[in-house]
Amino acid sequence: MSARRIRFLDREPAQEAILNEVLNGLLSPRKRLPAKLFYDKRGSELFETICETPEYYPTRTEIGILRNFAAEIAEVVGRNCILIEPGSGNSQKVQLLLESLRPSAYMPLDISKDHLKVSVQALKAAYPWLNVHAMCVDYTGGLKRLELPRLPSESKKVVFFPGSTIGNFEPGDVLVFLHQITRLVEPDGGLLIGVDLRKDPALLHRAYNDAQGLTREFNLNVLRRINTELKSDFDPGNFYHYAFYNAGESRIEMHLISRGAQEIQLAGEVLKFAEGESIHTENSYKYTVKEFQRLARNAGFRAAGCWRDERDLFSVHYFDLPA
Repeated sequence: MSARRIRFLDREPAQEAILNEVLNGLLSPRKRLPAKLFYDKRGSELFETICETPEYYPTRTEIGILRNFAAEIAEVVGRNCILIEPGSGNSQKVQLLLESLRPSAYMPLDISKDHLKVSVQALKAAYPWLNVHAMCVDYTGGLKRLELPRLPSESKKVVFFPGSTIGNFEPGDVLVFLHQITRLVEPDGGLLIGVDLRKDPALLHRAYNDAQGLTREFNLNVLRRINTELKSDFDPGNFYHYAFYNAGESRIEMHLISRGAQEIQLAGEVLKFAEGESIHTENSYKYTVKEFQRLARNAGFRAAGCWRDERDLFSVHYFDLPA
């Protein structure tokens, strides 16, 4: 691929912004950390490995859907679009659609700069015809503030948001995010999105408590990242991973639980933990197809396609904007 077909824009969040978000979360009465902190270089690598475990069904199930229905999805979405992928990771899933969709440009957005650069180079080698406009950015800060580079004006914009990452958003925030997508892709764009479905809680429990302990390490890696980047003194050994299905909220919750009373130093603040106290690190909401379609409709989208696996574990939706 010629160099002119790859563009890389670095808008990595400043450390001060990350520090403020971490402090606000850990000084709140119910301690929490944003799930985006999972995805430094080590965290991204761990997550890719988790996706290959026998217990973690979402990735392989969604890949199966995208592979089996690629031609049908392309027929509904249309060719020659500008494909924008927030939280692109290694861009594995989009590669199942590129030949069918033949987008005029692909725009991966990811908070992990090192990971993004590696994936862009892989795309460069595999798809010499593809125009790539990569951006290191924290898209969770709001798509409405996202400044897109100059892109082909004749192509419609389609956001690709796989992996059921939408499940990490609180339901009210889902609606805000969907509204932001509508404004980003207007006037005639669309949204292709992966949504995890409600299912047997035992299957969900296994998915987030794998036998190899990779999800545990993924969760604890947040503390190691805070130590490295923000000069804190967490001892990950003093916390344990706890994930469970909250049936009342239809969500998996992930926590880090303090093994005993302890104090942590961070940016001049003393963070006090009682024995058994939790840091809430992630939610993963599960939906029915009708529930999610209703959410999208409330944001202004129209359901134009839905594809599921044979076991009804996972769904991929396409929504467009009615004229």
